[in-house]
Amino acid sequence: MSLKVVIIGGGSSYTPEIIEGFINRYQSFPCTEIVLVDIPAGLEKLKIITALAKRMIKRVKLPIQLSMTLDRRSALKGADFVTTQIRVGGLAAREKDERIPLSHGVIGQETNGAGGIFKAFRTIPILLDIAKDMHELCPNAWLINFTNPAGIVTEALIQHSPHKRVIGVCNIPFNMRNSIAEMLGCTAAEIEIEFVGMNHFVFGKRVWQNGIDRTQEVIKRLIQNGDQYSPANIVSIGWEQTFIESLQLIPNPYHQYYFQTDEVLAKSLQAFKENGTRAEIVQKIEAELFQKYQDQELDHKPVELEKRGGAYYSDAACNLMNSIYNDTGDIQTVNIINQGAIPDLPATAVIEANARISRKGPQPLAIGPLPRSIRGMIQQMKAFEELVVEAAISGNYQVAYQAMIMNPLIPSDQKAKTILDEMLEAHRKDLPQFHLHSFKF
Repeated sequence: MSLKVVIIGGGSSYTPEIIEGFINRYQSFPCTEIVLVDIPAGLEKLKIITALAKRMIKRVKLPIQLSMTLDRRSALKGADFVTTQIRVGGLAAREKDERIPLSHGVIGQETNGAGGIFKAFRTIPILLDIAKDMHELCPNAWLINFTNPAGIVTEALIQHSPHKRVIGVCNIPFNMRNSIAEMLGCTAAEIEIEFVGMNHFVFGKRVWQNGIDRTQEVIKRLIQNGDQYSPANIVSIGWEQTFIESLQLIPNPYHQYYFQTDEVLAKSLQAFKENGTRAEIVQKIEAELFQKYQDQELDHKPVELEKRGGAYYSDAACNLMNSIYNDTGDIQTVNIINQGAIPDLPATAVIEANARISRKGPQPLAIGPLPRSIRGMIQQMKAFEELVVEAAISGNYQVAYQAMIMNPLIPSDQKAKTILDEMLEAHRKDLPQFHLHSFKF
């Protein structure tokens, strides 16, 4: 029986991790064919990754056929699962997403604030094209999207694509489980978190260790050791005791941008002045990784990959595919249609929540009303996401501006317009939908 997986963005430095994920799960997820897909600009990296992936498979002597192509439509034929890990405009575009807002004294980050908005503007049209091809060429395949901003991209696909077998995944819930497991001195497998909210704005409502409620202990330890609670790509400064005790929720690392904006901005500006943007640091890490990937003796995922902020995402993506394929009925945290799980949000909105995974896909677990302390913020962020999706598809300048001023990380109407205009021009080649209109920027 064949089992085909297509990885779009196959030339990514992350790909060795997902290949490792398939290798480790081969007994339960017997993948027979993997196709790595990329664009002409990524051909050299795609060749390097393909060669490394083949060495990894050869080392373990598994009957997995692996190939590469620049022909996406050809690759999609007969696919059972498709993963997307693309970066439209590459790291050069990410650098602009970070540098331009920072130059105006505003948070510059690749998935939050103005940077996240523009990443979505560039990405959503491409993902909609991919989903359209899937609907035609592999209508029964599941699209597992890891491309950021994952929640907004998944919202766009669910609402505006004919292909509805779409699930968004993120490594932040996985990182939160790992961090909490370290706090409690146990394994991540022993930890269960009830999540509430949306991608990069999700909170932990309750924490259990082997079925025992440990929420209060985690809150106490988070106050004591909060500065150790972030992945590599997020500035970590810890949490105020009053904030955590009052909220009675477990924030995720990205919440620092929203609740500690001044402190994070000051650290980001200092790092920007001393070392450049995070994108520039990542470019150096990537250059080192690809240099290492070309070593003909290398036949496994190098530990240096963990320096990337998205490290370990393969556990989320591979676990999800494995559970769908085996109809396991286990619970995972995914980006999925609300379906009434949170009654304070539209039933059709995409949320990040725990869901039971089966062959039919994810079914969200009921969460109940949002805690009053975060209800307004979550509703505002969902309205913001809806505006981003509309602007990305329509290219409407006024809607794009509305999205900018709705975002809490953009502090004034004038800065919103200045940054919007500057970034529209900086990303002109990757935003044709906006430049088809005669708006005066």
